[in-house]
Amino acid sequence: MKTSRVLAIIPARMASTRFPGKPLAILSELPMVEHVRRRALLSKLIDEVIVATCDLEIMNAIEAYGGRAVMTADSHERCTDRVAEAAKNETADIVVNIQGDEPLISPDILDAVIQPLLDDPDLCCANLISAIPEEDGINPNLVKVTFDGNMNALYFSREAIPSSKKAGQLPIQRFKQLGIIAFRRDFLNTYMRLSPTPLEAIESVDMLRLLEHGYRIKLVSVTSNSIGVDTPHDLEMAGELMKTDPWLKHYRTE
Repeated sequence: MKTSRVLAIIPARMASTRFPGKPLAILSELPMVEHVRRRALLSKLIDEVIVATCDLEIMNAIEAYGGRAVMTADSHERCTDRVAEAAKNETADIVVNIQGDEPLISPDILDAVIQPLLDDPDLCCANLISAIPEEDGINPNLVKVTFDGNMNALYFSREAIPSSKKAGQLPIQRFKQLGIIAFRRDFLNTYMRLSPTPLEAIESVDMLRLLEHGYRIKLVSVTSNSIGVDTPHDLEMAGELMKTDPWLKHYRTE
């Protein structure tokens, strides 16, 4: 039985190298980040959802739809730092970091990343992953991950893992990070005190800070048709998928 209070935080900012202003890009008559917020509210295990931003435009948009947003510093280089700041004054046992550029996210997989922390009181972090086709193994917009036999993360990279050159013609199933991460709230305070690490900077992946400081990250593999929107082309693809999305009818009012 669930007894922990679970808070979902969606970090969002207007500045983006590949797609400036993407949190407020419109999909099926709603801003992308608003789709994410409404879908998170459909989770069976999440008690509250807030958006963490440093942009007044995003805060105003969320509040106009009846949601809650909090302002954070504009100096954060990592979204986990923004989530940690937003969670600092919140009452919760578990905090779920949900990327604001996953407009097709399924509420079911949010429950899947929360459950390991409910089951294991010693676990500080769980991370969703999904299988990717071979051709996506070299896509630098996807964070690839590899893991041990107990589904604990070994490494994250924007390069193919394992190396395409070394793997040759062997059939390799690669996995990507979905950007949906559950933390024990108290651990986020620890995260904020951890110094940034070399591999984190090289790969531009928050989770490497934890691995380099010796913390365990539990991975949960799910089947997901979600698409991370990094470019205007991704937005077009998400728009097409949204037309047949089964969750849309549960939260969008005509």
